[in-house]
Amino acid sequence: MALLPLRRSAKEIRDPQVVEALLQAAPVGRLGTVGADGSPRIKPLNFAWHRGRVYVHSAREGEKIEDIRRDPRVCFEVDQPLAYVKARTQPCRATYLYRSVVLLGRAALVEDPAERREGLDALLAKYQPGEVLPPYPPEKLVVTAVLRIDPQVVVGKEDLGSGAVRDRILQALERGARLPLVFEEG
Repeated sequence: MALLPLRRSAKEIRDPQVVEALLQAAPVGRLGTVGADGSPRIKPLNFAWHRGRVYVHSAREGEKIEDIRRDPRVCFEVDQPLAYVKARTQPCRATYLYRSVVLLGRAALVEDPAERREGLDALLAKYQPGEVLPPYPPEKLVVTAVLRIDPQVVVGKEDLGSGAVRDRILQALERGARLPLVFEEG
C-alpha cells in the first residue's frame, strides 16, 4: 500500500495508527466507482476495515456491482468532523476542522466462502458489537454479495487548527469527546 503525497504536506496524517483508527471507527464510508457512461458515482455505505482491506455487503445485482464488474478501480473515503470554528470578525475566518482518509484500490466480489463469512463477521462486529447471533441463513448467503477493496494508495489528511484550538481538539480526541465541537474564532 503506497502513500500519495499531498500538495499541502502539513495536512498529511503521517501516523498510520491515526489512519487505521479512523478507518476502524468511521460509521459510513463512501465508495466511488466508474459508471457505464464513464461518469463517477459515489455511494455511502456501511463497511468494515479488516486486515488492511475494506469489506462491504451488497445485493448481487445493481449499479455498484455492475460498475465493479466492468471496472474494478474504486475510490473509498471516510471522514471525521472534529470542529466548526465560528467567525466573529470576517467570513473567511470560519473553519471546518476534520480528519479524512481516501484510498484508491481495486474491488472484487469475494467468492471464497470462508472469506465471505469473515467479511460479514467483520461487519457484524462493527455494527452489532458484543452480540451473539445465530448462523447466517443459507438463503441469505445466496443473495448477498461481499465485496473486498484492496487498497493500493492511502491518503490521510487532517486540519486540527492551531494554537489553543488544536490543543482542545487533541484533548477532546484523547478523552473520546462527542464531536464535532464548536468554537468561536479566537
